[in-house]
Amino acid sequence: MEKLIECVPNFSEGRDPEVIRQITSAIESAEGVSLLDVDPGATTNRTVVTFVGSPDAVVEGAFRGIKKAAELIDMRKHSGAHPRMGATDVCPFVPVSDVSWDEAIACANRLAARVGEELKIPVYLYERAAKDRARANLAVIRAGEYEAFAAKIKQPAWKPDYGPQSLNQTAGVTAIGARDFLIAYNVNLNTRSVRRANSVAFDVRENGRVKTDDGTPAGKPVLDDNGEPVRVPGLLKHVKAIGWYVEEYGIAQVSMNLTNIEETPLHVAFDACAESASKRGLRATGSEIVGMLPKKCLLDAGRYFLRKQNWSEGAAEEELIDIAVRSMGLSELKPFVAAEKIIELKIAAQSKQKSLVALNLRQFCNETLSDSPAPGGGSVAALMGALAVSLGGMVANLSAGKRGWEEQLRCFSDRAVQAQQLKDELLRLVDEDTAAFNQVMAAFGLAKQSAEEKAARSAAIESANKYAAEVPLHVIETASQGYDLLHEMAEKGNPASISDVGVGLLAVRACIEGAAMNVRINLGSLKDAGFKSRLLEKLSALVTASESRFEAARNLVEAKLS
Repeated sequence: MEKLIECVPNFSEGRDPEVIRQITSAIESAEGVSLLDVDPGATTNRTVVTFVGSPDAVVEGAFRGIKKAAELIDMRKHSGAHPRMGATDVCPFVPVSDVSWDEAIACANRLAARVGEELKIPVYLYERAAKDRARANLAVIRAGEYEAFAAKIKQPAWKPDYGPQSLNQTAGVTAIGARDFLIAYNVNLNTRSVRRANSVAFDVRENGRVKTDDGTPAGKPVLDDNGEPVRVPGLLKHVKAIGWYVEEYGIAQVSMNLTNIEETPLHVAFDACAESASKRGLRATGSEIVGMLPKKCLLDAGRYFLRKQNWSEGAAEEELIDIAVRSMGLSELKPFVAAEKIIELKIAAQSKQKSLVALNLRQFCNETLSDSPAPGGGSVAALMGALAVSLGGMVANLSAGKRGWEEQLRCFSDRAVQAQQLKDELLRLVDEDTAAFNQVMAAFGLAKQSAEEKAARSAAIESANKYAAEVPLHVIETASQGYDLLHEMAEKGNPASISDVGVGLLAVRACIEGAAMNVRINLGSLKDAGFKSRLLEKLSALVTASESRFEAARNLVEAKLS
């Protein structure tokens, strides 16, 4: 698996496109960096940039962006609605794949050391990278903003983690950290009043509001035994929020940072704002994502809104995303383009690898029929498995919507969700099987002149053949789960669809037998006898189980057909 880490620097410039272009060009000049998103805001005078790459590439790209921002942005002249303290205000690292927290924290330290030493910008480490846990919270570091730092930084408690203990007059101060996915999320209200938007923000944010003696904002603050104001907690954990007015849209918003999307997902934040607004005579008319977000956020939201509609959650990813976008009004202010805003889709779009799954049916068949050996039987077997579980999911969805079967909705919905997951995994394996074949061909194409080259070529061929055998084995393991799904649909599903279950069973069996052939042929030339023995033993058990499970389910289908 490729090491991939995300970096999301926030630059204190959102109005001058040329300045923004120069900063992003500096980031892109680092080899191995993929720029995913650039999201400027005129009212906030701030641009959120998202890019990914290997840890080394991303550290280099971030340094170049920070350096260019320091050259072009003068914080003495900066103003905007968003709190800020530096030309590069924050620069967090977020692990994406095969990157540990230790590695992400090391990235933050490496970058901070360079920024402090080479650019003479004071740097504070925050979130998981914080050395001083009292300064882990970004809001604590940024309190007082740029204007307060000339005096604040001289205090012993505010000595920077890296760089000089004096304010860089033009570049300000920067916070660099390692954190979980943070989603900058704004909910639109049908008002221009910042005060009313703040009321909603105080209702929902974790920090809530200061308690007063009469329960009104104008009341006297209630103090604890230490003389500190007592706070009334808000509805949502891990949420920071304020209200502001956005001139370019002519509306007020509740602007939120969701810092733990597992505990407080996107859809929960939207509904909380909508409920609070409604109690105050307002309405949440829509929302917007600033920057990018993981696909899971919208998939979870889509299922949540289908659940609220008392409908099956077993929809395709594309449909779930569309439902989430419509339900939360993500396109109210400007079109929400999933391929540009969802991290995984943007990375996939930038991939140079050709995807078979992206072809239409005719193109796929034409590609298979051509004189190229790939895609071949392995990819076709995985596709048959995907079609098989899709038929099972179709019956589950039809049964979930059948009038008079409302009590069984959750059961059928869960099965439809399972079918979608199996289908997506098998479609991924369609491409992976061809990638495995290409890896074998590439190994055979290596030079073999010297003894070292011959040894390297032999090792590469052995490794590629192992991979090429493991992929169809994974196809079998995944497709085998379709038997339980199809058997249950034969027992409980809409009887009008029993023939669809039968076709699904035949397709699962063909998938498994076809993939088994691919396992065997790729094991044929392996020298590692132990590896070959282990895979053959596992393969035999899976194929034997497949036959008995197929017969049991087919007998049930035949009985219902007759």
